[in-house]
Amino acid sequence: MALIMSFEVITNSCPDTLPLERDPAQWHQAIGIARQACARIFRDGGNAGDALKAFGLAPAGAASANWSRAVTVIAESLCSSRIKRAA
Repeated sequence: MALIMSFEVITNSCPDTLPLERDPAQWHQAIGIARQACARIFRDGGNAGDALKAFGLAPAGAASANWSRAVTVIAESLCSSRIKRAA
């Protein structure tokens, strides 16, 4: 009797490669923070749309967002420069 083992391969569809205009250290730090935040929201029963809402990034189709896209959008928002408001 042969023992057959199966392994599930989990692929990472989140782009670890950074866009050219991003600082490599900042991009990888942002990806890590975004993944950690999404993991906590998932653990607490939330969905990808909830993760986007937590960062104030909820688009019209946020309920149908997937986790990979949510991590990318959150990381991009963390890397974007903030515009200062006039007093």
